[in-house]
Amino acid sequence: MANSVLYLGDTKLTDAASYLAGVMHAHNISFDYLPSDEKFSPALIGPDCRAVIISDYPAHNFSPDQLNSLAERVTKGMGLLMIGGWESFTGLGGDYNKTPIAEALPVVMLDSDDRINCAQPCLIEKQKDHEILASLPFDKNPPAIGGFNLFTSKPNSNTILLARRFKVSRSAGPFTFTPQENPDPLLVVGSHGRARVCAFATDAAPHWVGGLVDWGDSRLEAHAPGANPIEVGNWYAALLANLVNWTAGLL
Repeated sequence: MANSVLYLGDTKLTDAASYLAGVMHAHNISFDYLPSDEKFSPALIGPDCRAVIISDYPAHNFSPDQLNSLAERVTKGMGLLMIGGWESFTGLGGDYNKTPIAEALPVVMLDSDDRINCAQPCLIEKQKDHEILASLPFDKNPPAIGGFNLFTSKPNSNTILLARRFKVSRSAGPFTFTPQENPDPLLVVGSHGRARVCAFATDAAPHWVGGLVDWGDSRLEAHAPGANPIEVGNWYAALLANLVNWTAGLL
């Protein structure tokens, strides 16, 4: 389907954006792309656009009118997926917390820096079944991430994945792993108007993606046009493809 997804951010295609771009190319998801340092133009959203992905693309790249128009398009049925990063959600310069995009997403953002950097283990924990997770083995083989944006789930949203941090200590003998009592939302989905909306708190690319990027029982090699080639885990790739396809109403 021509022009089915608009992908904004993750620096550029020869940088962090090569990961999600490579996954979408390998899974036959057509997309247009805009780097993080280029201003948004409404002409980028064609009549066939089914979803917009915002990932490390700061809110100041939009004018206030453009943010209002984007939120309107979402209300009318165009999907919206925000992926975590330093310039996503509130972040360190994302600044979406006081924009119309905050109303569309299924989460409540913090009003201050929301970045959680995990020097010790942080594992993804499945909360419930969903089409996005399909048959991915989160229960038997949970992957780790390196960080995420902290937010809370809105009422009537659906929290599918959690991020559970562990405090690890060792005085003598084996390591002691103490799990966080109340894990944080990692993947939250919902609806806004006629659209599907999705918030994925961690990044699709290093460094926050952590071990998730290698999650799989085989390797996927991909090379989107104009991007760097990637080699990633097949389950990681399936998760990202499912995120995009679900948001776009293709799953």
